[in-house]
Amino acid sequence: MRLFPRSLLGQLALLIFGAFVAAQVMSAWLFADERGAALRAANRVETADRTAAVARALQNAPEASAGSILAAVNSRLVRFGLDDGPMIGAGAAGEEAVRGRILGRLDSPLEVRVEEVFVPPHGRENSHRPMPSAWMRERMLAAGIGPAELRISVRLAEGRWLNVRSRFERPRLQVPPVILGTMVLSLALLMAALWLGIRRITGPLRRLAAAADTFGLDGTPPDLPPEGPREVRALSEALARMQRRLSDMIADRTRMLVALGHDLRSPITALRVRAEMVDDEETRERMVATLDEMREMVEATLAFARGVSRDQPMEETDLAALLEDIAGELSETGPPVVFTGVGPVVTALRRTPVRRALRNLMENAQRYGRGTRVGLHRGERTAEITIDDDGPGIPPGELERVFDPFARLETSRSRETGGIGLGLSIARAILRAHGGDVALSNRSEGGLRATVTLPLAGGPAASTGTPATTRP
Repeated sequence: MRLFPRSLLGQLALLIFGAFVAAQVMSAWLFADERGAALRAANRVETADRTAAVARALQNAPEASAGSILAAVNSRLVRFGLDDGPMIGAGAAGEEAVRGRILGRLDSPLEVRVEEVFVPPHGRENSHRPMPSAWMRERMLAAGIGPAELRISVRLAEGRWLNVRSRFERPRLQVPPVILGTMVLSLALLMAALWLGIRRITGPLRRLAAAADTFGLDGTPPDLPPEGPREVRALSEALARMQRRLSDMIADRTRMLVALGHDLRSPITALRVRAEMVDDEETRERMVATLDEMREMVEATLAFARGVSRDQPMEETDLAALLEDIAGELSETGPPVVFTGVGPVVTALRRTPVRRALRNLMENAQRYGRGTRVGLHRGERTAEITIDDDGPGIPPGELERVFDPFARLETSRSRETGGIGLGLSIARAILRAHGGDVALSNRSEGGLRATVTLPLAGGPAASTGTPATTRP
């Protein structure tokens, strides 16, 4: 399971969303803390005022009405009681602000004792769980985290004590609908702004990546997006300069090899003419065979260096018809090659080079496999060609090395070709020049599979599947 999306927009959106939620949670916690502190201060003031009022009422009312007064003022969190002694010892630390407020509201000066203590939550008075240490209780009491009880003892004129217990519990976190709506609206606006901002960056980057994929397909440089942030524009200009340098370098190399091949053909042809004049038949045949091998090496090397000529036009081609035609030609001169694909599958390509690449792969399978089957499958954006044989296969560690120029495997079927090791290299170079590729893999039931992928054209012929008017 992937925790993070792959795209830049998705990753940033997830990070911003997480940061926003964390910030809102912290804000809500701080708001609740401030609200709890304010309610705690208000509770102290209210308790002090009620205590002073009850003490005045008890002193001014008949003794028989004391029970009625206490029953009227008691509540769930504040309890009043008349006792013979105080519930707070004489040495208890007092809350001077609360004590001073009570004394200021009494008609006559009385002895007032005040303290605030940490108490267990409701329902846990009889719990066997250990209570926090004294240091922890003081810290929780100061922070307003745990339930606290404000205790007040007031000595009345007749000698009895008014004992008051007022419990304060931290209020539950409540998010008003207005605040929740504001949070959702802020998040929506933030994500919309993020989406627009990232799209302004990722859009040109996607177009830049698509344009970079077309490097080398033809002689004209691709159109790189000039819009976007300054850094994206600088990257586009750098890629355009790189493409021009690569094109110039490849063109210079091709011209040099073509000139070299032309210069080599002449002496090879002259030597072959002289070889024909040799009287000894065995010597003559060996010389002619050596010269033919040299000519073949020159031609193959030049074909590999050229790759796909820029002068060759792109043509709408039916891959099904092209493969069927190659399979028929090869079946006439060797073991049968069976084409089982469905068609038509039309795309734009340079027919002659692609035909050569596919023929190289199919000839390779036909020569060293006991049976050759060619399949064609149409995808959403690519066409896939599979070439299966029943041969000995290739060692797994050599599946990629056989595509290297002049590679000859001692234990693979490439050793028996008699060529110079450029057939697979030429095929891959041609296919990659068209935006495709070829890969080899050993089949589980035995034999080798060559998988060719080619991009489908976006024209009407490709989209509708109409066969090309020009047959291969």
